[in-house]
Amino acid sequence: MGHALLLLAAVTAVALPGAAQLAVRESGLLAALVDQRATVRVVGTVRSEPVPVVSPVGWSRSGARYRLELGVEQISGRGRSGSAAAPVLVLGGPAWARISYGARVEATGRLASLPPGEVAMALLAARGAPRPVDPPGAVDRTVRRIRVALLAATERLHPDPRGLVPGIAVGDTSRLPADLGTAMRVAGLTHVTAVSGAHFAILGEAVLGLTGLVGLSRRTRMGVVSAVMVGFVFLVHPEPSVLRAAAMGALGVGGLALGRPSRALPALGATVIALLVVDPWLARSFGFALSVLATAGIVLLTVPVAAGLARAMPERLAHAIAVPLAAQSACAPVIVLLTPNVSTYAVPANLLAAPALVPATVAGVLAALVAPWWASGGVVLAQVAGWAASWIAWVARICVGLPSAQLPWPGGLGGAGLLAALTVAVGVVVAHRDRIPAWASGLDRGRRRGRRRGRHREGGERAPVP
Repeated sequence: MGHALLLLAAVTAVALPGAAQLAVRESGLLAALVDQRATVRVVGTVRSEPVPVVSPVGWSRSGARYRLELGVEQISGRGRSGSAAAPVLVLGGPAWARISYGARVEATGRLASLPPGEVAMALLAARGAPRPVDPPGAVDRTVRRIRVALLAATERLHPDPRGLVPGIAVGDTSRLPADLGTAMRVAGLTHVTAVSGAHFAILGEAVLGLTGLVGLSRRTRMGVVSAVMVGFVFLVHPEPSVLRAAAMGALGVGGLALGRPSRALPALGATVIALLVVDPWLARSFGFALSVLATAGIVLLTVPVAAGLARAMPERLAHAIAVPLAAQSACAPVIVLLTPNVSTYAVPANLLAAPALVPATVAGVLAALVAPWWASGGVVLAQVAGWAASWIAWVARICVGLPSAQLPWPGGLGGAGLLAALTVAVGVVVAHRDRIPAWASGLDRGRRRGRRRGRHREGGERAPVP
């Protein structure tokens, strides 16, 4: 009964704020103008970095195109004006690439509807350049300076690390070569440039180690780690996977500060509920879902999978393989919904790339922090990160060139369910491998007894049966 009440409370805690936020965003003028596909003028705050797109639907003009999210505050169209409280997805020309995160701008364009449940309430096909209204705040200006300095520090690197280092360090994939992006997707390495839990863990452990070397107390070390995590969230921008990882890190730091061991699974559950209360649309984010599933898979499956693999290989190697295998197994059914293929070499690719992710992340973040104030030092650190990133790129390109790098798989919910069932079945076999030989040997002894008894009846001999 207690568990049922707890579940009901959790569902209510998520549903009520979601309903309230939905009512607020649909109560303004924006919803009515979207239904009319009106041409409007909007004022809002930029909530994402401009991302280049190839061929957005409904766009007929030539030239470069960019996509970003704009939090609309005011809107006017069809002779009416009013306030709004909902984001729209903007598709615009090259002028939008120069817009800073956090800037307040005015834009004109035609509205179009998006599928229900999307984070953005509408699509705005922008006409012309946006007009700046207010510059970004001090924090956003500092973050932009750091990100731009990192791009400058990596400018002379080989194209692969030139695109990978900013992606690994701050999640900026604007310069990632298209073929490398495809190779990383096929090899199951896209999480490397999607800043999430692994990056926070690497930075947290690095900061804990450094603060321990200088002799700081435990509480002081926790305070420093917390400050670094908050700063890193601002640096990479609060994407869904980043929010999940940051909240998990905050819970872990709180447990250490109180002197109590952290329990990962309850912490993950509490994090998911808290984030869905704040932003219910995270439930529609594949990135958020994959981040949560990867963490849950590592927490729940690593130990039994490692124990099963340890019967056939050294224990350390078994654990090293079990971590990416657990994460990939948990995420694979959702990945199939996005792309109806199975990455054959995802586990070995992650195993090979993992050692390089630590120096690439640490050196890349240090390069970003140093470059705005010491350009030469930033270039040196970026080169160090580039060496590690080159190894990751090499692993991705090698894996994509191997035979059957991707296997076709049925798409949709049916394909996802089939892959999930197959994954569970294989996991059970691996976890309980020690029971199979005993069962098989017992069956074999029974068959031998049957053959001996048959020979006894045919030949009249009384052969002893063991």
